[in-house]
Amino acid sequence: MDNLLQKRFISLSDRLSYIQDIFAGKQQESVSLLQKQLDEFKEKDSQNLLENPYAALCSLEELFSDVESRLDALISPLDKVRIVRHPQRISLRDILENVYDNFTEVGGADEYSLDPSFVMARAVIVRRRGKKRYTQSVMVIGQEKGHGAEFRNGGSAKPWGNAKARQFMRVAETEGIPIHCYIFTPGSYPIEDYPGAAQQIARNIYCMAGLRVPVVSIISEGGSGGAEAIGLADRRLMLSNGYYSVISPEGAAAIEGRCKGGERPAQELVEKCAYNLKLTAEDNLGFGYIDKIIKEPPLGARPYHFEFFRQLRQEVIRATDEVVISAKLTPFKGMRIARRNKPNINLDEMFLSWGLSKSEKNRLCRMRGDKFLALARKAVVDKRPFMARCMHSLDDLIMTPWMQFKYEFYRKHQRKIQGFIETVDNEWDVFKGWICKPFGKGTKQKEDKSNELMSLSNWSEDHRHNRWNYLSPRYKIDQAVTCPNAGVYGCPDLWGPDLFAEFAGVCNHCGHHFPMEPEWYVSNVFDKDSVKEFNKEIESGNPLEYPGLDKALEAAKKKTGHKSACMTFEARIDGTKLVVAMLMGTFRGGSFGAAEGYKFVEAAERAAKNRCPFLAYVHGTAGIRIQEGTHGVIQMPRCTIAVRRYIENGGLYMVCYDTNSFAGPVASFLGCSPYQFAIRSSNIGFAGPGVIKSTTGMDVPPKYHRCYRALTRGHIQAIWDRREMRNNLIQALQTIGGRNLYYR
Repeated sequence: MDNLLQKRFISLSDRLSYIQDIFAGKQQESVSLLQKQLDEFKEKDSQNLLENPYAALCSLEELFSDVESRLDALISPLDKVRIVRHPQRISLRDILENVYDNFTEVGGADEYSLDPSFVMARAVIVRRRGKKRYTQSVMVIGQEKGHGAEFRNGGSAKPWGNAKARQFMRVAETEGIPIHCYIFTPGSYPIEDYPGAAQQIARNIYCMAGLRVPVVSIISEGGSGGAEAIGLADRRLMLSNGYYSVISPEGAAAIEGRCKGGERPAQELVEKCAYNLKLTAEDNLGFGYIDKIIKEPPLGARPYHFEFFRQLRQEVIRATDEVVISAKLTPFKGMRIARRNKPNINLDEMFLSWGLSKSEKNRLCRMRGDKFLALARKAVVDKRPFMARCMHSLDDLIMTPWMQFKYEFYRKHQRKIQGFIETVDNEWDVFKGWICKPFGKGTKQKEDKSNELMSLSNWSEDHRHNRWNYLSPRYKIDQAVTCPNAGVYGCPDLWGPDLFAEFAGVCNHCGHHFPMEPEWYVSNVFDKDSVKEFNKEIESGNPLEYPGLDKALEAAKKKTGHKSACMTFEARIDGTKLVVAMLMGTFRGGSFGAAEGYKFVEAAERAAKNRCPFLAYVHGTAGIRIQEGTHGVIQMPRCTIAVRRYIENGGLYMVCYDTNSFAGPVASFLGCSPYQFAIRSSNIGFAGPGVIKSTTGMDVPPKYHRCYRALTRGHIQAIWDRREMRNNLIQALQTIGGRNLYYR
């Protein structure tokens, strides 16, 4: 067998091995057929029994292609997961070399600079118009799983890798060039070393929501927060054999099967979870979370599929063109986009400038936000009466322009007039003092003012902790409770009625905070009788019809009296009106889904409309609700966009963490707040110790997620005692805030 023949034969052997890996023991009949044909060819060739070896090999290659095409129609969701994880799968370096005309990798490659699992490159695409050539630059950012796989960490980016990605997104924005994001990750590396996995993903999502250049993302393997770190885009494309999910099938199966330690779930359960999560490209296109599917060769794209790379080039150019055209106020916009979608069109011969004016950039950002805010509405159970929904829409229609007039015109001029009057009044006081000074008048008043400025403030004693408006039901426990820190600090046993009533669940020796019910905060932090809940009729549902979720939700609703894990309400604190979104750990661990996202976005929009502060109080959250799949994970960019719009509108957005706060919410719309605080004894992080152990094999040190560690890396700004939360909030409202908050 000569070298060329041997090379083609080895290629067929690799294809057979690939099929065996993808189907993992299934389709044995087809595998046996191909193996038999390969063995026969090899044996005949070794005995020189083939008259024309090349013709026989061509026939064998055709047989492989036919079998692959037939098997492609039988692929299950879990098979697609194996495809995107296979070493023979295309990687980002393959795309850079075959889709773009030239590129220069930027950023560096050491552990604490770029993170080897991330590749960033300044690439160019050459296009033509007639005989004239145009070179268009793009910034390519994505995870790399191959080409040195031993140090690529499987595409799981560490916090500094995401930080570097954000840095070069800003570079692209400064230079005014589009960004192409390629998502090849099972999820981010769950460590909280500086700058922290959760916090950095939140920063990335917040940044991408406001990028003033076209952004296109292409998903191959999109695992939860790792995908969202570079996934918020104007156009989201997905490879036909890719997957996009809130969690891996193995992770979901481990949770469903209640696996502990290093125990692995049964393969049948993993297969079932992959199907129930609805993670395929077709599923996500139906949900509206991607814009287009890029068809791959049978059984997935591999580095030798050069025709696929040509197709991928056309698709990314088309997507970028469509984003640019959509942002422009030009006639026949729809015709220009439709022309680019005609079959067999060569976009390399249809040059379009990717530059945008200032107004077009603003329109681009607004369209991107509107697109994401409109997602996942159908996944929500809205039981508000028809008339209530009509009144809500009518209220928005009438109140929005009224609030704009009130605050943007009337109050603005009112403040100017008040400022002028205050200036004149101050000048008059100075002049009056100068006139009265020879007669000795005004001296006592001056001394009184001086004493008022120089003396300590006269704080009024607040005895709320002795007469709380709400007492935990646990105060009826007539027995001693041992503090967890008793062995370290020698805390004496605490009597239940004292601990959960007068002490507000706080050890009076070491300050350890026992968990308290969310109702305790609603009743004891805000002014009495000032809490008015809204959107109570929005319920958590089961949009994927995930087995067992309906029963679990009904049990949670019955147990807590709430219909979702998010309670939104208006309240007052020391007379100051604010909007609050509270994530309740008592409702299925505070897991976040479509209903919770809907209520959170509505709360942010209400706070912006009414020009009042917005507080996210996290009583506890375990992350995104995995049983809702991408209906849940899409809430990360949705809620972040709502928060960003509120902040840019001049609002004050504060977050306060309590108990356990993990995963998606912390890595997006909570972690992007400029003012984040935590109650003592709270835990904050991207993933819990069990998840970190199962994904990295690392045993995290004790107190790894304590709020004190979050404070040292700058995630939060202060740690509060539960009993002082009301006073601290009052002080925060008096000292910090956005330009459009008129409560002072």
